[in-house]
Amino acid sequence: MIPGIGRIPVVDVGPVVGCGRWPAKAVVGEAVEVTATVFRDGHDAVAATAVLIGPDGVDRRAVRMDVVNAGLDTYRADLVPDATGRWTFRVEGWSDPYGTWCHDAAIKVAAGVDIELMLAEGAALLTGAATRRGQSAAAVRTLHDAVLGLRDTRRPPQARLAAGLSEEVAEALAAHPLREHVSSSPTYPLTVERELALVGAWYEMFPRSEGATYDAATRMWRSGTLTTAAARLPAIAAMGFDVVYLTPVHPIGSTYRKGRNNSLKTEPGDPGSPYAIGSADGGHDAIHRELGTFDDFDAFVATARSNGLEVALDLALQCSPDHPWVTEHPEWFTTRVDGTIAYAENPPKKYQDIYPLNFDNDPDGIYTEIRRVLQVWIDHGVTAFRVDNPHTKPLDFWERMLADVATDHPDVIFLAEAFTRPAMMHTLAQIGFHQSYTYFAWRNTKKELATYLTELSGPGSAYMRPSLWPTTHDILTPYMQHGGAPAFAIRAVLAATGAPTWGIYSGYELVENVARPGVEEQIDNEKYEYKPRDWSTTAESGISDLLTLLNSIRREHPALRRLRGLTVHPTTDDAILCFSRRVTAAQSPDGRADTVIVVVNTDPHSTREGLIDLDLEAIGVQPPTDPDAPCFAAHDLFTGAVHAWGAQPFVRLDPWTQCAHIIGVRTL
Repeated sequence: MIPGIGRIPVVDVGPVVGCGRWPAKAVVGEAVEVTATVFRDGHDAVAATAVLIGPDGVDRRAVRMDVVNAGLDTYRADLVPDATGRWTFRVEGWSDPYGTWCHDAAIKVAAGVDIELMLAEGAALLTGAATRRGQSAAAVRTLHDAVLGLRDTRRPPQARLAAGLSEEVAEALAAHPLREHVSSSPTYPLTVERELALVGAWYEMFPRSEGATYDAATRMWRSGTLTTAAARLPAIAAMGFDVVYLTPVHPIGSTYRKGRNNSLKTEPGDPGSPYAIGSADGGHDAIHRELGTFDDFDAFVATARSNGLEVALDLALQCSPDHPWVTEHPEWFTTRVDGTIAYAENPPKKYQDIYPLNFDNDPDGIYTEIRRVLQVWIDHGVTAFRVDNPHTKPLDFWERMLADVATDHPDVIFLAEAFTRPAMMHTLAQIGFHQSYTYFAWRNTKKELATYLTELSGPGSAYMRPSLWPTTHDILTPYMQHGGAPAFAIRAVLAATGAPTWGIYSGYELVENVARPGVEEQIDNEKYEYKPRDWSTTAESGISDLLTLLNSIRREHPALRRLRGLTVHPTTDDAILCFSRRVTAAQSPDGRADTVIVVVNTDPHSTREGLIDLDLEAIGVQPPTDPDAPCFAAHDLFTGAVHAWGAQPFVRLDPWTQCAHIIGVRTL
């Protein structure tokens, strides 16, 4: 039952998702910013406490909230959960008799009104506080000394008052404050997950391309295998990635199989799209025979883990016409009036080789089967799933499935490939998806990026964790097509620093930027053919070294491993974007206060220069007494150089040599 308004009203509590229907999200050690509006009738002082409740229902910690805006009665505090599970929190508003006395006594004693009465009331308050259960011996002594000072008529009134207003008294009351008329908000849910739910670097690969070979005798390609793909894992780990994400590894249908570049004409040896799942060899619970066996898959997972990598698998809930489900469960599909099964379409794109599932025909049957399929892969070591087009499936299906898997396997992560309307994208996050793709790929100008990064780190961060990808196997924007290696460097910097989770698609290191005419995807797309790569040439672009450096910087700087705490700083050039990320020691995953400033030239074609107008308070720097003096030491994490920066530093960025500064803030 929702409590009444209470003697001390507590309203507008956050973070609250869907009026408390769904939980806000955090990871272990992440500071959860709790906010509320707390007020009362009359003029007595009020205060507020944020209370964190463990999964066992026991209050774990209570933090007195800071006043954000006295005129608007807004308060905030950070609560830091220390374990995974289903936590809750509440906000308590209360009348603060000591705060009321401090305010009234200071005014009246200064005015010479009711001096003895005010001092006596203060002595009575502190005497009562000293007898409260739980007060330490040191606090009791401090409070007794203050009472004696208030009652010492040999001293002038202002000196007696000072004894009751001292910092020592305030500290003594901090742990066990005097609270009256305590009124609680409703209790709201908070899901706490492992660090990978918020922070990670993903690397996407098509395992069939790794080690694929051309047979000159037959003039056909021979597929790579899970074993040859595993040979690539040490190099991926060496670049600092945490997750290797595999596109579907299942059998591929032959009916309406697509040829190169999505052609309807198939040539001998064309492997087809791995998203056309299912053949006589099996469906979503099977492995394509050319890739290997489950023993090979287990060996791949073991190699990944030995290199510090987790394995994510594409979950594409669709079928080729040859999938066993088509004959065993025809009711799971949509049959058109001419008797044919409807294939997938996203006009003008047509996917004749794919049948979407119809979740309305037999929702329980489909649910049971897909839950079984997920368990197969979880049992074989998959700890994350990239879900293909989740927005084309019912939300109640996902809500049920995600909750079910979380109950049995709370460490499993689901990433939503939800390039869709904002309402659907946000609701998918609210109902349980741990992470989401975003519109990042299409935000390219300084203004677009500043607005979008601010949005992603704002109130929606209570439930939606963005995963930033410059390209995918489906996306190659005009910016990437025409910007050359500088565009790939710029977007890598933005993705790696713009959010705690980011990812790249295999081949990014080689600056693969040639598009199929008329579409925003690569020519000779890997979805429809084998694409072995010569990894010995990665040094030519320098992107591989940049990726390694970016992941190293992310590991070393806790500010880049948290989503909130972002500030955009004005610049004088319309292509230079500057933003900072800051965490206090209490908000940091490793207890270190940290500030990082990112300055990026978003123009891949031209050198840009200009001044930055830094918000010194936002980066935790005190302004100098001399406005022209430097404020802090700017440690360039790319070059290692240290510069003395003031409030308006000048920058010049050549996209071909150094497209960005990533600055660690140090005191002078």
